[in-house]
Amino acid sequence: MPNPRLTGLGSGLFCTAVMFLLACLLHLIGDGSVVAYGVLFVPVAALTALWVRPADLVTAPVAVPIAFAAGVLPVAEGTAGFGGQFMGVVTTLALQAGWLYGGTLLAGLIVTVRKIRLMVLRRQGRSTAPSARNGSGGGGGNGGGGAVGNTGAAGKRLPTA
Repeated sequence: MPNPRLTGLGSGLFCTAVMFLLACLLHLIGDGSVVAYGVLFVPVAALTALWVRPADLVTAPVAVPIAFAAGVLPVAEGTAGFGGQFMGVVTTLALQAGWLYGGTLLAGLIVTVRKIRLMVLRRQGRSTAPSARNGSGGGGGNGGGGAVGNTGAAGKRLPTA
């Protein structure tokens, strides 16, 4: 399983591009089912929330609904002209709001769990690091040779938010 780390902008572009390509594919395959578009939106929203880097976690639940709206253009059922197409997009967004809310909620839950996990890891790293420093920095007290370093946390670098 790939584990890319996308920036906030990259995650928005990823989600938008994938949703637009899926909508074009659905339009080419047949009737351009909006329900199939909604079903495909949920795993794309989850991947976006999983692949965004920890520093940009807040952007995933924002980018996901924008990507849904931008990608729905090929499957929206509108008439000819700008006004008809616009009304088709608005109608499609209104009728498929369940999929939109579901995917956005899923992305928000994934991001929240990831953020809580990062906070717990950071807190555990802080609580173990001072005790490890106090026990490993020994030496003869003559000022030379006592290595003080952050080796108590098994040498791991904790992810930052």
